[in-house]
Amino acid sequence: MCRNEASDLEGGAPAVKDETTFEEEGSDDGHDHHGGGNNGWCRGVIKEFKMTIGTHWKDEMTNMNFRTIGVSFFMFIAAVAPAITFGAVYAKSTNNFIGAIEMIVATAWCGIVYGFIGGQPMMINGATGPILAFSTVLFKMANDMDIPFLTLNAWTGIWSTAFMILAAVTDLNRIVGHLTRFTDEIFSGLISAIFIIDALGNPFNTVGVFWFFSPKHRFHEKFADDPTYSRYATAFLSCILCFGTASGAFKLRGMKRARYLPNQTCRNIVCDFAVIINLILWTVIAKAGFKDVPVETLNVPNFFAPTLECCDATCRTSFPFDCPEQDAAWGRRSWLVNLFDTNGKPWVPFFAAVPAILAFILIFLDNGITWHLIQEPSNKLVHGRAYNYDTIIVGALIGINSVIGLPWLVASTVPSIIHVQAMSDKDERGKIVHVQETRLTHIFIHCLILGASFALQVLKLVPVPVLYGVFLFMGIVSLASNEFWHRFNMLFMQQSRLPDEPFTKYMVHRRVHAYTLIQVFLFICLVVFRSIPQIAVAFPLIIKLCIPVRAYLLPYCFSKDELILLDGESPVIKKLVRKYEKEGRDGEMVLRESKRNVGQLNAAGFDYADETTRA
Repeated sequence: MCRNEASDLEGGAPAVKDETTFEEEGSDDGHDHHGGGNNGWCRGVIKEFKMTIGTHWKDEMTNMNFRTIGVSFFMFIAAVAPAITFGAVYAKSTNNFIGAIEMIVATAWCGIVYGFIGGQPMMINGATGPILAFSTVLFKMANDMDIPFLTLNAWTGIWSTAFMILAAVTDLNRIVGHLTRFTDEIFSGLISAIFIIDALGNPFNTVGVFWFFSPKHRFHEKFADDPTYSRYATAFLSCILCFGTASGAFKLRGMKRARYLPNQTCRNIVCDFAVIINLILWTVIAKAGFKDVPVETLNVPNFFAPTLECCDATCRTSFPFDCPEQDAAWGRRSWLVNLFDTNGKPWVPFFAAVPAILAFILIFLDNGITWHLIQEPSNKLVHGRAYNYDTIIVGALIGINSVIGLPWLVASTVPSIIHVQAMSDKDERGKIVHVQETRLTHIFIHCLILGASFALQVLKLVPVPVLYGVFLFMGIVSLASNEFWHRFNMLFMQQSRLPDEPFTKYMVHRRVHAYTLIQVFLFICLVVFRSIPQIAVAFPLIIKLCIPVRAYLLPYCFSKDELILLDGESPVIKKLVRKYEKEGRDGEMVLRESKRNVGQLNAAGFDYADETTRA
């Protein structure tokens, strides 16, 4: 049984269309924001390709201005630093079969290609924790089965590409249409929290600026024999660099509405270049002002070459991990993976389809949730969704990376959100009124990363605490647009001083808090799953469980109108408020009616539930 049309209007809340349902469908921009539908075999891909290349492509390739340049430099730092960090973790997890160079190359070439032909130009691709966890599991599986890791990884990637193409041509992305802000906000909040925690101090590993105070930090080991070295001086300077970079970025970002500088154009330029100005400023302060205090810098390879140094000509083992008795490596691996080097096991290409199923689920959910977040109607994007088309593009990139021995890249949540925020104009309340949708930033960002791969010594000049400051800035900025975070703060506010929002005006406050606490519980579950390495690979499956919780449980705990106010898309919320105003019902009247119905699931409540949901 197909979903009712009204279900799409109400933020995914199941509903039957009746006289209380809004007839005006879609959002204010006139585009389909729900994805999916009766696209049939390949029709969705073809429609999205025509929309991408035939409608918006030329404008997105020619709208050059100062903001484009400033945001490109900022996002370059926001993309290259995680690439190097993830590359270092990949090297540790895979015995150098994949490392920082491979991550930089993958980020650069995939970003450039996607910038030219991708369906959603505001999306930024990159590495993610779940994909890294899966690669770690795959490496252990290859070792246990005595299979060359890169061969198994390549065949798994090829199968994943096939599954993604099949998902695109059959319009499996209609599942993303069942996502609502309930799930988006939890996932976005988690990713923002990861950026902030990793910048300050992750309790599960030695990442974060506060870890410099620990004598066990790896940076202190190289100065163990230096009597003049003070870890406290290094730690305090690191904190100054981190918080100075973040606070300075916020200060300059606010210049757009300041009274200083000659005109608005100058203020806009300072705002657009806020992050890169502070990164350069605090790097110079660290190098010139505190030359005698060592600080950690980026751990970048010395030259451009595959990370893996082989023990012998087969390149199935890594020097020096697998051959410590050798004085030197035989050489480095080829960029091209030998797909038929299966160590005498001809069934490997077929067996790889099994782990590829889980890999496909991880990739599909990582992409889908991020795409759904950036395409939220309040972001005012006019390009429209291209889920099926982009699934083929990302799948093809993963397949090629697998054959070359590069890591898999998917839609990266926080950089994508920051990209949208950085390219947007906002009103005095911080609401987005317009976004400059462009492909130029995407292309420039990844061209800079490609150039950096041939200028690795320059990257070594950037202090890690300064990058922590950039991460802290990114995490806080992305939180600012998350309603879940705002409602979480409301748990600790005086009721009479809650902000003026539709859900505070037309809902009983304890009902709002109950909804928030459900999200808090699921958020904690996600944190636990992500923090335990043995089960981290199942992390996206927990995200997927948020969908049935929202679709099947919440409609029996909250009324239709409550779910619209809490979880609906902004155009639908506005229509509900207009309906109240047209009926002459102010906030106090609706609140009194709600209080009488709290704790009761009346007959009208069942009318709001879709029959397929109750079944």
